[in-house]
Amino acid sequence: MVSFMPLVDREPVGDSGSVTLTAARKSAPRIHWAWVVAPVSFVAILGAAGFRSVPGVMMNPLHHEFGWSHGTVGLAMSVNMTLFGLTAPFAAALMDRFGVRPVLSAALLLIASGSALSVTMTTSWQLVLLWGVLVGVGTGSISMGFVATVATRWFEARRGLVTGVLTAASATGQLIFLPVVAEVTTRHGWRWASLIVAAAALSVIPLVLVFMRNYPQDKGLTAYGATTTEPAPVPASSFRAAFEGLVIGARVPAFWLLAASFAICGMTTNGLIGTHFIPAANDHGMPTTVAAGLLATIGILDVAGTVFSGWLTDRVDPRLLLVVYYTGRGLSLLLLPSLLSPQAEPSTWVFVIFYGLDWVATVPPTIVLCRNYFGARTPVVFGWVFASHQLGAAIAAGGAGWLRDLQGDYDLAFYLAAGLCLVAAGLCAQIRKPQVSAGAE
Repeated sequence: MVSFMPLVDREPVGDSGSVTLTAARKSAPRIHWAWVVAPVSFVAILGAAGFRSVPGVMMNPLHHEFGWSHGTVGLAMSVNMTLFGLTAPFAAALMDRFGVRPVLSAALLLIASGSALSVTMTTSWQLVLLWGVLVGVGTGSISMGFVATVATRWFEARRGLVTGVLTAASATGQLIFLPVVAEVTTRHGWRWASLIVAAAALSVIPLVLVFMRNYPQDKGLTAYGATTTEPAPVPASSFRAAFEGLVIGARVPAFWLLAASFAICGMTTNGLIGTHFIPAANDHGMPTTVAAGLLATIGILDVAGTVFSGWLTDRVDPRLLLVVYYTGRGLSLLLLPSLLSPQAEPSTWVFVIFYGLDWVATVPPTIVLCRNYFGARTPVVFGWVFASHQLGAAIAAGGAGWLRDLQGDYDLAFYLAAGLCLVAAGLCAQIRKPQVSAGAE
Protein backbone atom coordinates (compact mmCIF):
# COMPACT_ATOMS: atom_id res chain seq x y z
CA MET A 1 0.00 0.00 0.00
CA VAL A 2 1.15 3.50 -0.71
CA SER A 3 1.90 5.43 2.47
CA PHE A 4 2.48 9.08 3.13
CA MET A 5 5.87 10.00 4.61
CA PRO A 6 5.75 12.74 7.25
CA LEU A 7 7.04 15.92 5.72
CA VAL A 8 8.23 18.98 7.58
CA ASP A 9 6.16 22.08 7.00
CA ARG A 10 7.85 24.96 5.22
CA GLU A 11 8.20 28.44 6.69
CA PRO A 12 5.68 30.72 5.01
CA VAL A 13 6.95 33.95 3.53
CA GLY A 14 4.37 36.75 3.64
CA ASP A 15 4.18 40.25 2.27
CA SER A 16 2.20 43.35 3.15
CA GLY A 17 -0.90 42.11 1.31
CA SER A 18 -0.90 38.50 2.51
CA VAL A 19 -1.93 36.70 5.62
CA THR A 20 1.02 35.31 7.54
CA LEU A 21 0.80 32.63 10.16
CA THR A 22 3.89 33.29 12.25
CA ALA A 23 2.07 33.08 15.56
CA ALA A 24 0.24 29.93 14.58
CA ARG A 25 3.45 28.40 13.30
CA LYS A 26 5.07 28.65 16.71
CA SER A 27 2.51 26.23 18.12
CA ALA A 28 2.07 24.16 14.95
CA PRO A 29 3.37 20.59 14.85
CA ARG A 30 6.32 19.76 12.68
CA ILE A 31 4.17 17.42 10.61
CA HIS A 32 1.83 19.51 8.50
CA TRP A 33 -1.78 18.45 9.10
CA ALA A 34 -2.17 18.00 5.34
CA TRP A 35 -0.15 14.79 5.81
CA VAL A 36 -2.79 13.60 8.29
CA VAL A 37 -5.78 14.53 6.12
CA ALA A 38 -4.27 12.85 3.05
CA PRO A 39 -3.84 9.35 4.60
CA VAL A 40 -7.30 9.53 6.18
CA SER A 41 -8.71 10.45 2.76
CA PHE A 42 -6.77 7.54 1.25
CA VAL A 43 -8.26 5.08 3.75
CA ALA A 44 -11.79 6.48 3.24
CA ILE A 45 -11.51 5.99 -0.52
CA LEU A 46 -10.04 2.55 0.15
CA GLY A 47 -13.02 1.55 2.30
CA ALA A 48 -15.49 2.81 -0.29
CA ALA A 49 -13.61 0.98 -3.04
CA GLY A 50 -14.57 -2.41 -1.64
CA PHE A 51 -17.80 -2.36 -3.62
CA ARG A 52 -15.95 -1.72 -6.89
CA SER A 53 -14.70 -5.32 -6.77
CA VAL A 54 -18.17 -6.81 -6.32
CA PRO A 55 -20.03 -6.64 -9.68
CA GLY A 56 -17.59 -8.57 -11.87
CA VAL A 57 -17.11 -11.33 -9.30
CA MET A 58 -20.82 -11.68 -8.52
CA MET A 59 -22.26 -11.35 -12.04
CA ASN A 60 -22.19 -15.06 -12.84
CA PRO A 61 -23.30 -16.20 -9.33
CA LEU A 62 -26.31 -13.87 -9.54
CA HIS A 63 -27.03 -15.16 -13.04
CA HIS A 64 -26.97 -18.77 -11.83
CA GLU A 65 -29.08 -18.16 -8.70
CA PHE A 66 -31.70 -15.74 -10.03
CA GLY A 67 -31.43 -16.15 -13.80
CA TRP A 68 -30.57 -12.47 -14.25
CA SER A 69 -28.77 -11.76 -17.54
CA HIS A 70 -25.48 -9.91 -17.93
CA GLY A 71 -27.55 -7.00 -19.22
CA THR A 72 -29.66 -6.91 -16.03
CA VAL A 73 -26.64 -6.79 -13.74
CA GLY A 74 -25.09 -4.30 -16.15
CA LEU A 75 -28.22 -2.12 -15.81
CA ALA A 76 -27.80 -2.00 -12.03
CA MET A 77 -24.19 -0.94 -12.51
CA SER A 78 -25.27 1.64 -15.09
CA VAL A 79 -27.53 3.24 -12.47
CA ASN A 80 -24.70 2.98 -9.95
CA MET A 81 -22.17 4.66 -12.21
CA THR A 82 -24.60 7.34 -13.35
CA LEU A 83 -25.35 8.34 -9.76
CA PHE A 84 -21.67 7.89 -8.90
CA GLY A 85 -20.88 10.60 -11.42
CA LEU A 86 -23.85 12.93 -10.92
CA THR A 87 -23.39 12.90 -7.15
CA ALA A 88 -19.79 14.13 -7.37
CA PRO A 89 -20.40 17.86 -8.06
CA PHE A 90 -23.18 18.06 -5.48
CA ALA A 91 -21.07 16.22 -2.90
CA ALA A 92 -18.24 18.72 -3.44
CA ALA A 93 -20.70 21.57 -2.88
CA LEU A 94 -22.17 19.85 0.19
CA MET A 95 -18.65 19.52 1.60
CA ASP A 96 -18.29 23.28 1.19
CA ARG A 97 -21.57 23.88 3.02
CA PHE A 98 -21.65 21.24 5.77
CA GLY A 99 -18.05 20.07 6.01
CA VAL A 100 -16.16 17.02 4.83
CA ARG A 101 -16.70 14.84 7.89
CA PRO A 102 -20.52 14.58 7.87
CA VAL A 103 -20.72 14.12 4.09
CA LEU A 104 -17.98 11.48 4.12
CA SER A 105 -19.52 9.60 7.06
CA ALA A 106 -23.00 9.59 5.50
CA ALA A 107 -21.55 8.32 2.21
CA LEU A 108 -19.77 5.41 3.91
CA LEU A 109 -23.00 4.55 5.74
CA LEU A 110 -24.93 4.43 2.45
CA ILE A 111 -22.34 2.09 0.92
CA ALA A 112 -22.48 -0.22 3.93
CA SER A 113 -26.29 -0.23 3.93
CA GLY A 114 -26.61 -0.97 0.22
CA SER A 115 -24.10 -3.79 0.35
CA ALA A 116 -25.45 -5.37 3.58
CA LEU A 117 -29.13 -5.20 2.57
CA SER A 118 -28.36 -6.85 -0.77
CA VAL A 119 -28.14 -10.23 0.99
CA THR A 120 -31.95 -10.14 1.32
CA MET A 121 -32.79 -9.27 -2.31
CA THR A 122 -34.86 -11.63 -4.44
CA THR A 123 -35.82 -9.53 -7.48
CA SER A 124 -33.87 -7.45 -9.99
CA TRP A 125 -35.46 -4.11 -8.97
CA GLN A 126 -33.98 -4.60 -5.51
CA LEU A 127 -30.57 -5.07 -7.14
CA VAL A 128 -31.01 -1.77 -8.98
CA LEU A 129 -32.16 0.01 -5.80
CA LEU A 130 -29.40 -1.28 -3.52
CA TRP A 131 -26.40 -1.62 -5.84
CA GLY A 132 -27.53 1.15 -8.15
CA VAL A 133 -29.08 3.90 -6.02
CA LEU A 134 -27.78 3.54 -2.46
CA VAL A 135 -24.24 2.47 -3.29
CA GLY A 136 -24.14 4.79 -6.31
CA VAL A 137 -24.88 7.88 -4.23
CA GLY A 138 -22.49 6.75 -1.49
CA THR A 139 -19.54 6.01 -3.73
CA GLY A 140 -20.19 9.15 -5.78
CA SER A 141 -19.66 11.23 -2.65
CA ILE A 142 -16.20 9.69 -2.17
CA SER A 143 -14.97 9.98 -5.71
CA MET A 144 -12.78 12.23 -7.80
CA GLY A 145 -14.64 15.33 -6.61
CA PHE A 146 -13.51 14.46 -3.10
CA VAL A 147 -9.95 13.90 -4.35
CA ALA A 148 -10.00 17.31 -6.02
CA THR A 149 -11.36 18.91 -2.83
CA VAL A 150 -8.57 17.52 -0.66
CA ALA A 151 -5.80 18.20 -3.17
CA THR A 152 -6.97 21.76 -3.89
CA ARG A 153 -7.64 22.81 -0.29
CA TRP A 154 -4.68 21.21 1.44
CA PHE A 155 -1.83 21.23 -1.10
CA GLU A 156 -0.13 23.92 -3.12
CA ALA A 157 3.11 21.97 -3.48
CA ARG A 158 2.97 18.25 -4.30
CA ARG A 159 -0.62 18.56 -5.55
CA GLY A 160 -0.04 16.36 -8.57
CA LEU A 161 1.63 13.66 -6.49
CA VAL A 162 -1.09 13.70 -3.84
CA THR A 163 -3.79 13.57 -6.50
CA GLY A 164 -2.10 10.53 -7.99
CA VAL A 165 -1.82 8.76 -4.65
CA LEU A 166 -5.43 9.45 -3.66
CA THR A 167 -6.64 8.37 -7.08
CA ALA A 168 -4.68 5.16 -6.66
CA ALA A 169 -6.62 4.41 -3.46
CA SER A 170 -9.48 2.96 -5.49
CA ALA A 171 -7.08 0.65 -7.27
CA THR A 172 -5.51 -0.31 -3.95
CA GLY A 173 -8.98 -1.16 -2.66
CA GLN A 174 -9.46 -3.33 -5.72
CA LEU A 175 -6.14 -4.99 -4.98
CA ILE A 176 -7.17 -5.77 -1.41
CA PHE A 177 -10.80 -6.70 -1.89
CA LEU A 178 -10.89 -8.52 -5.24
CA PRO A 179 -9.06 -11.70 -4.15
CA VAL A 180 -11.01 -11.74 -0.88
CA VAL A 181 -14.39 -11.23 -2.55
CA ALA A 182 -13.60 -13.83 -5.23
CA GLU A 183 -12.42 -16.42 -2.70
CA VAL A 184 -15.30 -15.86 -0.29
CA THR A 185 -17.85 -15.91 -3.12
CA THR A 186 -16.39 -19.16 -4.49
CA ARG A 187 -16.25 -20.90 -1.10
CA HIS A 188 -19.13 -19.41 0.90
CA GLY A 189 -21.38 -17.57 -1.58
CA TRP A 190 -21.84 -13.96 -2.65
CA ARG A 191 -23.83 -12.94 0.45
CA TRP A 192 -20.87 -13.31 2.80
CA ALA A 193 -18.76 -11.28 0.42
CA SER A 194 -21.37 -8.49 0.48
CA LEU A 195 -21.25 -8.40 4.27
CA ILE A 196 -17.45 -8.11 4.23
CA VAL A 197 -17.67 -5.08 1.94
CA ALA A 198 -20.29 -3.50 4.22
CA ALA A 199 -18.10 -4.02 7.29
CA ALA A 200 -15.12 -2.44 5.54
CA ALA A 201 -17.07 0.74 4.77
CA LEU A 202 -18.38 0.99 8.33
CA SER A 203 -14.94 0.55 9.87
CA VAL A 204 -13.62 3.75 8.26
CA ILE A 205 -16.23 6.09 9.77
CA PRO A 206 -14.55 6.49 13.22
CA LEU A 207 -11.26 7.41 11.55
CA VAL A 208 -12.99 10.11 9.50
CA LEU A 209 -14.78 11.55 12.54
CA VAL A 210 -11.59 11.81 14.60
CA PHE A 211 -8.98 13.04 12.11
CA MET A 212 -10.64 14.71 9.10
CA ARG A 213 -10.63 18.54 8.89
CA ASN A 214 -12.23 20.85 6.35
CA TYR A 215 -9.55 23.49 5.71
CA PRO A 216 -5.92 24.18 6.72
CA GLN A 217 -7.22 27.28 8.52
CA ASP A 218 -9.02 24.96 10.94
CA LYS A 219 -5.57 24.03 12.25
CA GLY A 220 -4.13 27.53 11.92
CA LEU A 221 -2.17 26.64 8.78
CA THR A 222 -1.89 27.47 5.12
CA ALA A 223 -2.14 24.76 2.48
CA TYR A 224 1.06 22.71 2.27
CA GLY A 225 3.63 24.68 0.28
CA ALA A 226 1.53 27.88 0.24
CA THR A 227 2.69 31.20 1.68
CA THR A 228 -0.69 32.92 1.95
CA THR A 229 -4.20 31.91 2.84
CA GLU A 230 -6.95 32.11 0.27
CA PRO A 231 -10.43 32.65 1.73
CA ALA A 232 -12.49 29.60 0.86
CA PRO A 233 -15.76 30.53 -0.87
CA VAL A 234 -18.79 29.20 1.02
CA PRO A 235 -21.74 28.92 -1.34
CA ALA A 236 -25.12 30.35 -0.44
CA SER A 237 -26.72 27.14 -1.68
CA SER A 238 -24.97 23.82 -2.14
CA PHE A 239 -27.00 22.79 -5.17
CA ARG A 240 -26.77 26.27 -6.61
CA ALA A 241 -22.98 26.13 -6.24
CA ALA A 242 -22.92 22.80 -8.09
CA PHE A 243 -24.90 24.20 -11.02
CA GLU A 244 -22.79 27.35 -11.00
CA GLY A 245 -19.75 25.10 -11.40
CA LEU A 246 -21.34 23.62 -14.53
CA VAL A 247 -22.07 27.10 -15.91
CA ILE A 248 -18.49 28.22 -15.26
CA GLY A 249 -17.09 25.14 -16.96
CA ALA A 250 -19.47 25.28 -19.93
CA ARG A 251 -18.07 28.64 -20.97
CA VAL A 252 -14.59 27.20 -21.53
CA PRO A 253 -13.91 24.96 -24.57
CA ALA A 254 -11.32 22.95 -22.62
CA PHE A 255 -14.08 21.84 -20.22
CA TRP A 256 -15.94 20.08 -23.03
CA LEU A 257 -12.77 18.48 -24.38
CA LEU A 258 -11.83 17.22 -20.92
CA ALA A 259 -15.39 16.05 -20.21
CA ALA A 260 -15.68 14.16 -23.51
CA SER A 261 -12.28 12.48 -23.17
CA PHE A 262 -12.98 11.62 -19.53
CA ALA A 263 -16.31 10.06 -20.54
CA ILE A 264 -14.33 7.73 -22.80
CA CYS A 265 -11.96 7.08 -19.89
CA GLY A 266 -14.95 5.91 -17.85
CA MET A 267 -16.24 3.72 -20.67
CA THR A 268 -12.91 1.93 -21.05
CA THR A 269 -12.13 1.46 -17.34
CA ASN A 270 -14.93 1.17 -14.74
CA GLY A 271 -17.68 0.53 -17.26
CA LEU A 272 -16.00 -2.11 -19.41
CA ILE A 273 -13.00 -3.69 -17.68
CA GLY A 274 -14.04 -3.07 -14.08
CA THR A 275 -17.50 -4.56 -14.62
CA HIS A 276 -16.99 -7.13 -17.37
CA PHE A 277 -13.38 -8.34 -17.33
CA ILE A 278 -14.08 -11.32 -15.05
CA PRO A 279 -17.12 -12.63 -16.99
CA ALA A 280 -15.20 -12.02 -20.24
CA ALA A 281 -12.33 -14.10 -18.89
CA ASN A 282 -14.84 -16.75 -17.81
CA ASP A 283 -16.01 -16.91 -21.44
CA HIS A 284 -12.45 -17.86 -22.40
CA GLY A 285 -12.37 -20.66 -19.81
CA MET A 286 -10.54 -18.77 -17.07
CA PRO A 287 -11.65 -19.51 -13.45
CA THR A 288 -13.13 -16.62 -11.48
CA THR A 289 -10.36 -16.68 -8.86
CA VAL A 290 -7.67 -16.46 -11.56
CA ALA A 291 -9.50 -13.63 -13.35
CA ALA A 292 -9.97 -11.78 -10.06
CA GLY A 293 -6.26 -12.18 -9.37
CA LEU A 294 -5.44 -10.61 -12.74
CA LEU A 295 -7.81 -7.72 -12.07
CA ALA A 296 -6.19 -7.24 -8.68
CA THR A 297 -2.79 -7.21 -10.38
CA ILE A 298 -4.09 -4.46 -12.64
CA GLY A 299 -4.85 -2.66 -9.38
CA ILE A 300 -1.26 -3.11 -8.18
CA LEU A 301 0.14 -1.75 -11.40
CA ASP A 302 -2.42 1.05 -11.38
CA VAL A 303 -1.14 2.27 -8.02
CA ALA A 304 2.36 2.56 -9.46
CA GLY A 305 1.15 4.02 -12.75
CA THR A 306 -1.12 6.61 -11.15
CA VAL A 307 1.44 7.78 -8.59
CA PHE A 308 4.06 8.00 -11.33
CA SER A 309 1.55 9.90 -13.45
CA GLY A 310 1.08 12.37 -10.60
CA TRP A 311 4.85 12.83 -10.41
CA LEU A 312 5.03 13.34 -14.18
CA THR A 313 2.15 15.80 -14.11
CA ASP A 314 4.23 18.12 -11.93
CA ARG A 315 6.96 18.08 -14.62
CA VAL A 316 5.43 17.37 -18.07
CA ASP A 317 2.68 19.08 -20.06
CA PRO A 318 -0.48 17.27 -18.87
CA ARG A 319 -2.01 17.54 -22.35
CA LEU A 320 0.81 15.44 -23.80
CA LEU A 321 0.44 12.88 -21.03
CA LEU A 322 -3.26 12.43 -21.79
CA VAL A 323 -2.59 11.86 -25.50
CA VAL A 324 -0.01 9.17 -24.65
CA TYR A 325 -2.21 7.50 -22.02
CA TYR A 326 -5.32 7.21 -24.20
CA THR A 327 -3.35 5.96 -27.21
CA GLY A 328 -1.66 3.25 -25.14
CA ARG A 329 -4.95 2.17 -23.58
CA GLY A 330 -6.59 1.91 -27.00
CA LEU A 331 -3.85 -0.38 -28.30
CA SER A 332 -4.08 -2.66 -25.27
CA LEU A 333 -7.87 -3.00 -25.59
CA LEU A 334 -7.57 -3.71 -29.30
CA LEU A 335 -5.36 -6.71 -28.53
CA LEU A 336 -7.29 -8.00 -25.50
CA PRO A 337 -9.62 -10.52 -27.25
CA SER A 338 -6.59 -12.32 -28.70
CA LEU A 339 -4.65 -12.20 -25.41
CA LEU A 340 -7.16 -13.84 -23.05
CA SER A 341 -6.43 -17.49 -22.30
CA PRO A 342 -7.78 -20.08 -19.84
CA GLN A 343 -4.74 -20.17 -17.57
CA ALA A 344 -3.45 -16.59 -17.85
CA GLU A 345 -0.61 -17.37 -20.22
CA PRO A 346 2.14 -14.79 -20.93
CA SER A 347 0.00 -13.22 -23.66
CA THR A 348 -2.64 -12.35 -21.05
CA TRP A 349 -0.01 -10.73 -18.86
CA VAL A 350 0.93 -8.42 -21.72
CA PHE A 351 -2.48 -6.80 -21.43
CA VAL A 352 -2.46 -6.82 -17.62
CA ILE A 353 0.86 -4.96 -17.44
CA PHE A 354 0.23 -2.32 -20.08
CA TYR A 355 -3.40 -1.71 -19.19
CA GLY A 356 -2.74 -1.73 -15.45
CA LEU A 357 -0.11 1.01 -15.65
CA ASP A 358 -2.58 3.14 -17.63
CA TRP A 359 -5.86 2.46 -15.76
CA VAL A 360 -6.45 5.85 -14.10
CA ALA A 361 -3.17 7.56 -14.95
CA THR A 362 -5.41 10.06 -16.77
CA VAL A 363 -6.78 11.50 -13.52
CA PRO A 364 -3.83 13.61 -12.23
CA PRO A 365 -3.28 15.51 -15.51
CA THR A 366 -7.04 16.02 -15.91
CA ILE A 367 -7.38 17.50 -12.42
CA VAL A 368 -4.31 19.70 -12.92
CA LEU A 369 -5.69 21.03 -16.21
CA CYS A 370 -8.95 21.85 -14.43
CA ARG A 371 -7.00 23.60 -11.69
CA ASN A 372 -5.08 25.66 -14.24
CA TYR A 373 -8.31 26.76 -15.88
CA PHE A 374 -10.67 27.13 -12.92
CA GLY A 375 -8.52 27.78 -9.83
CA ALA A 376 -10.39 27.57 -6.53
CA ARG A 377 -13.54 26.43 -8.35
CA THR A 378 -11.78 23.21 -9.38
CA PRO A 379 -13.56 20.77 -6.98
CA VAL A 380 -17.07 21.64 -8.21
CA VAL A 381 -16.11 22.07 -11.88
CA PHE A 382 -14.12 18.85 -11.87
CA GLY A 383 -17.13 17.18 -10.27
CA TRP A 384 -18.94 17.71 -13.58
CA VAL A 385 -15.96 16.46 -15.58
CA PHE A 386 -16.02 13.38 -13.40
CA ALA A 387 -19.79 13.10 -13.88
CA SER A 388 -19.11 12.69 -17.60
CA HIS A 389 -16.59 9.95 -16.72
CA GLN A 390 -19.25 8.01 -14.88
CA LEU A 391 -21.94 8.59 -17.50
CA GLY A 392 -19.52 7.04 -19.98
CA ALA A 393 -18.93 4.18 -17.56
CA ALA A 394 -22.68 3.68 -17.19
CA ILE A 395 -23.14 3.43 -20.95
CA ALA A 396 -20.34 0.87 -21.21
CA ALA A 397 -21.52 -1.18 -18.21
CA GLY A 398 -24.98 -1.64 -19.70
CA GLY A 399 -23.92 -1.65 -23.34
CA ALA A 400 -21.18 -4.26 -22.97
CA GLY A 401 -23.57 -6.56 -21.09
CA TRP A 402 -26.16 -6.12 -23.84
CA LEU A 403 -23.56 -6.92 -26.54
CA ARG A 404 -22.51 -10.02 -24.59
CA ASP A 405 -26.11 -11.25 -24.40
CA LEU A 406 -26.59 -10.50 -28.10
CA GLN A 407 -23.35 -11.93 -29.55
CA GLY A 408 -22.18 -14.39 -26.93
CA ASP A 409 -18.82 -12.67 -26.30
CA TYR A 410 -17.28 -9.29 -25.49
CA ASP A 411 -15.01 -8.94 -28.54
CA LEU A 412 -17.01 -6.17 -30.25
CA ALA A 413 -17.20 -4.22 -26.98
CA PHE A 414 -13.40 -4.31 -26.67
CA TYR A 415 -12.88 -3.21 -30.29
CA LEU A 416 -15.30 -0.30 -29.92
CA ALA A 417 -13.56 0.78 -26.71
CA ALA A 418 -10.18 0.74 -28.47
CA GLY A 419 -11.47 3.06 -31.18
CA LEU A 420 -12.96 5.44 -28.62
CA CYS A 421 -9.59 5.71 -26.83
CA LEU A 422 -8.04 7.03 -30.03
CA VAL A 423 -10.86 9.58 -30.24
CA ALA A 424 -10.06 10.66 -26.68
CA ALA A 425 -6.39 11.12 -27.58
CA GLY A 426 -7.44 13.38 -30.44
CA LEU A 427 -9.69 15.44 -28.17
CA CYS A 428 -6.91 16.00 -25.65
CA ALA A 429 -4.55 17.10 -28.41
CA GLN A 430 -7.00 19.93 -29.14
CA ILE A 431 -6.79 21.47 -25.66
CA ARG A 432 -5.04 24.81 -25.75
CA LYS A 433 -2.35 25.85 -23.30
CA PRO A 434 -4.33 26.42 -20.07
CA GLN A 435 -4.69 29.80 -18.46
CA VAL A 436 -6.60 30.55 -15.29
CA SER A 437 -9.85 32.21 -16.22
CA ALA A 438 -10.66 35.60 -14.79
CA GLY A 439 -13.48 34.34 -12.61
CA ALA A 440 -11.85 31.14 -11.50
CA GLU A 441 -10.39 32.28 -8.25
